[in-house]
Amino acid sequence: MSGKRIGLKEVRALEPGETIWDAAVPSFGARRQKGRVIAYVLKFRTAEGRQRWHTIGHHGAPWTPDLAREEAKRLLGDVAKGGDPAATKSAKRNAATVADLCEQYFADAAAGRLLTRRKASKKASTLATDKGRIDRHIVPLMGRLSVAAVTREDVDAFMHAVADGKTAGKTKTAKKHGLAHVRGGKGTASRTVGLLGAIFSYAVRRRMRVDNPVHGIVRFADGKRERRLSDDEYTVLGGALKLGEDASVWPPALAAIRFLSLTGWRSGEAMGLRWAEIDLARRTAMLADTKTGKSIRPLSCAACDVLRGLSRTGALVFPASRGDGPMAGFPKFWARVAKLGTVPADVTPHVLRHSFASLASDLGYSEPTIAALIGHKGRTITSRYVHSADAVLLAAADAVANRTAELMGEVQRTAIVLELHRAIS
Repeated sequence: MSGKRIGLKEVRALEPGETIWDAAVPSFGARRQKGRVIAYVLKFRTAEGRQRWHTIGHHGAPWTPDLAREEAKRLLGDVAKGGDPAATKSAKRNAATVADLCEQYFADAAAGRLLTRRKASKKASTLATDKGRIDRHIVPLMGRLSVAAVTREDVDAFMHAVADGKTAGKTKTAKKHGLAHVRGGKGTASRTVGLLGAIFSYAVRRRMRVDNPVHGIVRFADGKRERRLSDDEYTVLGGALKLGEDASVWPPALAAIRFLSLTGWRSGEAMGLRWAEIDLARRTAMLADTKTGKSIRPLSCAACDVLRGLSRTGALVFPASRGDGPMAGFPKFWARVAKLGTVPADVTPHVLRHSFASLASDLGYSEPTIAALIGHKGRTITSRYVHSADAVLLAAADAVANRTAELMGEVQRTAIVLELHRAIS
């Protein structure tokens, strides 16, 4: 297509595989390939008569039709003087370092232009983790290498260097007086190489190199331990919570620990939980955005009792002791409670999640039922027409929570399962 001045209307109307050319600057165009990405392009001939295609940039911040058109005019001026924008861009790509690549990757990820497997932008927590791995491991060890020159041997050497603790140390974080203790190790090495693979896949898409040097690298086993609480440790945890009350530990933090024990939720889900997401009458929590997407969770009577015991002073169910934001200090509160009750050092909030799932298995519940209770990947309730948990899941939630409370030395609550009406779309 040609003969029209390219504007937002024309760009948005582009079909897959279609290219349009600008009436004001005929060499300037916009094209959409098979996906949703639309690129602004310039077609020109060099002083030697060779035809070149040059990609100015992808539609979206900062590139608009008008801005891309002005850039096309500037580039055509360079061509008239004997320049070759395509060759210049290729040379810059070949000269780019891994540090430059990481900066570009993170900028696009932070702007929401890189999608995960769930076709969604990366979460803020994931971006923070990526930034830490880039700044503390990738850039210090590989930052000066040319993107085009990195080999599989370089990546393998990088992985073993991180595993051996070559990047270990203390670094400042973005928080005031924040300090990160970087330890390295095999688990960190494997996860960082995974991120490095994504970064080099990005480089391939940007045509900064033709292959991904991370492909074929054999990473260390994840090494995750399936730690669960024993019956005696549940008793210790229950005693620690009582000692926390006596020591005036922040009440919402104690409630959060008890809630995690009774539900098997991820700690991040609890810290971000809002009152608007809870329906105590239906004993259901509707989480709009979790690690696995939208998730509807059944709430046991015991978990609802914890929630009813909290004051609604703000939007968050478990508020911070200072300010209106999430409880960023929860790890410190957990550490204090654990120390008061001599809870084993290797017991973390995530261990509560695995312990809940293990108790459910002990009680004879199937894997799909357990997955629905704790919002496991691929097993969450995601139907747009479902607004409450069913009676079967509520009964299961009650059974596991009651067993947990019993082991912790708390009064066992008799489950009351109500007949729920189906929501009509």
